[in-house]
Amino acid sequence: MCMSGSTTSCEECLLIHPSCAWCAQEDFGRGRTLTSRCDFIQNLQKRGCDVQFIEYPKSSISILQSRPLSSKGSGWTPYDVVQIMPQQISLSLRPGEQTWFGLQVRQVEDYPVDLYYLMDLSLSMKDDLHTIRNLGTKLAQEMGKLTSNFRLGFGSFVDKNVSPFSYTAPKYHENPSFPNCVPTFGFRHILSLTDKVDRFNEEVQKQMVSRNRDAPEGGFDAILQAAVCKSKIGWRKEAYHLLVFATDDVPHLALDGRLGGLVQPHDGQCHLNENNEYSASNKMDYPSLALLGEKLAENNIFLIFAVTKRLYVIYKNFTALIPGTTVEILDQDSKNVIQLIIAAYSNIRSKVELTVWDHPEDLSLSFTATCQDGQPLPGLRKCADLKIGDTVSFNVSVEARSCPPRGTDQTFTIKPVGFKDRLEVTVDYMCDCGCTQTAQTNSSICSSIGTYNCGTCHCEPGYLGAHCECQEGEASSMYLSACREAEGKQICSGRGECSCNQCLCYESEFGKIYGTFCECDDFSCARHKGILCSGHGECHCGECKCHAGYIGDNCNCSTETSSCISDDGQMCSGRGNCVCGRCHCTEPGAFGDTCEKCPTCPDACGTKRECIECRLFNSGRLADNQTCQRLCKDKIITVETLKTEDPGAVLCLYKTDNDCVMKFTYSEHASGQSILTALKEPECASGPDALTVLLAVVGSILLVGVVLLAAWKLVITIHDRREFARFQNARSRARYEMIVYIFKGVQKVFSTWYVFLTYIYI
Repeated sequence: MCMSGSTTSCEECLLIHPSCAWCAQEDFGRGRTLTSRCDFIQNLQKRGCDVQFIEYPKSSISILQSRPLSSKGSGWTPYDVVQIMPQQISLSLRPGEQTWFGLQVRQVEDYPVDLYYLMDLSLSMKDDLHTIRNLGTKLAQEMGKLTSNFRLGFGSFVDKNVSPFSYTAPKYHENPSFPNCVPTFGFRHILSLTDKVDRFNEEVQKQMVSRNRDAPEGGFDAILQAAVCKSKIGWRKEAYHLLVFATDDVPHLALDGRLGGLVQPHDGQCHLNENNEYSASNKMDYPSLALLGEKLAENNIFLIFAVTKRLYVIYKNFTALIPGTTVEILDQDSKNVIQLIIAAYSNIRSKVELTVWDHPEDLSLSFTATCQDGQPLPGLRKCADLKIGDTVSFNVSVEARSCPPRGTDQTFTIKPVGFKDRLEVTVDYMCDCGCTQTAQTNSSICSSIGTYNCGTCHCEPGYLGAHCECQEGEASSMYLSACREAEGKQICSGRGECSCNQCLCYESEFGKIYGTFCECDDFSCARHKGILCSGHGECHCGECKCHAGYIGDNCNCSTETSSCISDDGQMCSGRGNCVCGRCHCTEPGAFGDTCEKCPTCPDACGTKRECIECRLFNSGRLADNQTCQRLCKDKIITVETLKTEDPGAVLCLYKTDNDCVMKFTYSEHASGQSILTALKEPECASGPDALTVLLAVVGSILLVGVVLLAAWKLVITIHDRREFARFQNARSRARYEMIVYIFKGVQKVFSTWYVFLTYIYI
């Protein structure tokens, strides 16, 4: 690998691969090609290169500042609170070599909090304004349970006072057409952050709603001003910055301003006048999402979207584009705003996510997170479901892909989202060899027409050879044989010319041809979608050398696994494997980006049961740690009677704590949304009535008695009738026999008399 390139200098050798070393010994490799000086360090030593002449720099790490992590926020000098360790390190990197360093992050207890409440004061928010008139006192009481150092501020917005966004006719400024309604305004800063919560209540009670023309609002203008006007808002450097954005409609985005003739892009600066109103509202376009995210991150501000239910999906999509942003569902009259803020704050404090600032283009970074379970998660730079005071650690892999111009030092910053704490990293590139400091010009070793540097001669133009002994154009059979890789092979692989026993490779429009025999190039590697090495690697002699974080023949396979982590923190929901940054579901019936959808999986009913419990009844495991909103995004429909005819739906049921049965069905809609159809209330069997049971038992006994008595009576009756019939039959037979007997007696008498009379007559 090290000897295959056309390396003629120590610096080029070191760039081939971090395993390559250069021998600067003068008499090393005599009779060999120049590239033989570049090899593995063990090979160079076997071939007679002394260790003192071997150039083999290694990457190293120096910790410059590492103050221990703090345990509490309040009660300390603000500048003494430390939430990330170390705070400053220096890296010396050799290009192509990966170097690891670790850092720890802790969410300290009782950290100061600044909360700025930014409210939409368009007409549709009139009932919300009435609801929050005493918000300051109640919010301070609840936040006092989480921090002893809390400050609160207030601002409002409507929209640009420009057509077609607002009514601009003079009559609308004099009389906005609604009682207790003020003219349209962009953003108005009303109360700087203060610990006097009564001031908040007083200012809110003074406010009146306004009116704009179209449905979208100018809220992003207001968010940007609240973020960048640090001195007027009163953001403290040593505090968590929470910006609550309450609205009931969608925002205007960048380029919308062109509808009103505002073509100047937003400059990202503070434009509050002496009246604390946004003075550039009618001069510049709305800010872009990228600018908004940049300024929020720059000022360590957590943005909380408090929006009505119908807007949840829209603002949820914004959170994917703006780091450190969450979204919560606001009731129509804002009555749940305190619970919303507490939940959002708890959610923010339950996770740590790292971001990289000023990332140099020639550096490749990859992260491995180790959260509370102690299991390393490669490719992940965040931890969730943390408790305040928990400590998590991250390993960071750094690789320099190339060398910047000589003398260039790079710096970048790693910081958790929303934290003021950061890790400053200074990078020094190890691209020079120590032997270059003793280079000799016009050296006798180089026939006095070249520079001797690190064991090799760099000849003047027109001269070639190991010692500059040849001139260009000279050729002989001896020289030509040295330009063949093997007997019978083409001279210089057919891609160069032989001059003074060396191959001079042709130039190619596709890239660089190099090697001792011009056998290598940097364009004949595998491609992906037409891109060489997928754009994630370098082509070296027909083989892709992938950058950190990518593997595969064409470097198209990412080792990043963050996209495979499901909302519950499992890899591919425990139903598949993460391959090249995408989940390959192995559980039959599982699908979705993180294999999160699986109606037929054995655990599907159990997983969805927890969402039914927390969403419908505010109970169960998820309700306790306030992760219900994050983990349970399924659409839940409640019905009086559950229908199970749908063949694509799976019927689930479970027994509740009070021995009732809860039933629901789980199905996947064609749009990809999971739908849970559940009964409004669990089915509970009513208890038996004691009197009814008693009467039923007594009645049953009586009925059985009557039946037995009737049966006994029937048997007796049948028996008596049979006996009576037998008696009647016997009596009739007796009478008949008597009559026959009498008849026979009479017959006999008559016979006797007949005989007697006949005898007499005769």
